[in-house]
Amino acid sequence: MHLVKNLKIPFAALVLLIFASTNVKSAEECFEETSRAIFKFNMILDDIVLEPLAKGYNKLPSPVRTGSKNFTSNIGTLLSIPNNILQGNFNQLGHSVGSFVVNSTVGILGFLNPAEKIGLKPHKEDVGQTLGTYGVGPGCYFVLPILGPTTVRDSIGLIADTFVDPFAHITWREKELSGISGNQFDYLSVKGATAIDFRADNDVNFSNLEKNSIDLYASFKSLYLQNRQNKINNSDDGDNEDWGNLDN
Repeated sequence: MHLVKNLKIPFAALVLLIFASTNVKSAEECFEETSRAIFKFNMILDDIVLEPLAKGYNKLPSPVRTGSKNFTSNIGTLLSIPNNILQGNFNQLGHSVGSFVVNSTVGILGFLNPAEKIGLKPHKEDVGQTLGTYGVGPGCYFVLPILGPTTVRDSIGLIADTFVDPFAHITWREKELSGISGNQFDYLSVKGATAIDFRADNDVNFSNLEKNSIDLYASFKSLYLQNRQNKINNSDDGDNEDWGNLDN
């Protein structure tokens, strides 16, 4: 509650700022030439770094991959909790808190997922989604180096995530919370593991998308924007995976 209390004024200011600058309801391409160049760079980086890591990750025993995914997903639930509060979605708040408590204890720090077996399935939420529920439009669409596709709303939301996320608070910002502390390496390690897990899950889908897309940049843009809108509407398929099957 201390963390949420400290965020009331900056979050309100953030909402007003974005309402003033992103009043359009659909994303507009503002820096397409630059974004396409960055997209090409990201795809080269994917070929050199992320794809080999994903293929190696997929060769690990299934229990290891499942445990890693459960662990990072459990930590990710912490970001959903303050956003559930900000959205006034107390049903999902119960799922998020319940899932985190059960998996962090009975599930051995989140490596197991007993919460799902008792019906606790939290949706992933972030500040970008929270702003979207308030009617804030996406603004310009563009591509960031390494981080990939985003919009004005989501990029500002990404920064704001480090203020509302308890895990980011004790790691990236290196602040103590309830006697627990960490460092930026911990934060980057979890984010890196999450990225590798996502890339590994969609390895075949990425390959199919590259083979079948006339304009790969446009395909990724469409997938990203559709996915973000689905998350804002809570209209995904229930398991709340990031992009699901990329070749659909």
